[in-house]
Amino acid sequence: MPGHGRVRPGRPARGVEGVPVLIGTSGWHYQHWRGGFYPAGLPASKWLAHYAARFETVESNSAFYRLPEATTFAGWAAALPEGFVFALKASRYLTHIRRLKDPREPVQRMVERASHLGAKLGPVLVQLPPTLGPDPGALEEALAAFPAGMRVAVEARHAGWFSVETRGVLERAGAALCLADGGPVEVPLWRTAPWGYVRFHRGRASPDSCYGTAALRRWAERLARLWSEPEDVYVYFNNDAHGCAVRDARRFAGATARAGLRPTRVPGPRDTPLTG
Repeated sequence: MPGHGRVRPGRPARGVEGVPVLIGTSGWHYQHWRGGFYPAGLPASKWLAHYAARFETVESNSAFYRLPEATTFAGWAAALPEGFVFALKASRYLTHIRRLKDPREPVQRMVERASHLGAKLGPVLVQLPPTLGPDPGALEEALAAFPAGMRVAVEARHAGWFSVETRGVLERAGAALCLADGGPVEVPLWRTAPWGYVRFHRGRASPDSCYGTAALRRWAERLARLWSEPEDVYVYFNNDAHGCAVRDARRFAGATARAGLRPTRVPGPRDTPLTG
């Protein structure tokens, strides 16, 4: 399958160094971003192209709720510029209904359709439900169902998963533990793969769900300690209320640059007004 989730950001300019940090938001189709990030008169059909002109990556939640047809993935690929990275949240059928049991068929179906993104397909996020306690054997089987070379991140939302056994499963599979902030449990800062995956769910600043400058600075410094060149890290803001995700992505890019990392393209101040 093209890409296998190993898409890199563009080559840096001469003399520019630092861990590449691909920064985006969890989804792009939010009606409450109209009149803020999206111009009021811009048709929803053009939102993805508008987004992709300002970011270089997005995390799509669409497949989690209902797996799109292959033609939808192909349409997204056609709307995205070269080098854009499309992260995909795995279907809840795998994680919440089957609860990781018998994973081969749902994984294969998802991968076959998502392959129509071509080289734009980035990592897959496997988000486990808070009600699913630790089952390292089932997790190992689920990770083995993905094609060799595909990048898979695991977001565990039950504290029982954070054990030596689970960490070993992730490391053997080359899967990244998703460092989720603002979720239902505190996640340890494990580096289980030569790449990283971070999700920002909810900050403590104002407006509600936004992140403050100090919190973003601390996270940038953590990433600088955990990873080094030529490794890369995917970062997605899921705090969509008020347009916080878009604004915080821009601010985090500045924080990562100051920490010696290399962020990808983000919107400018005019594209990140907060909405009511």
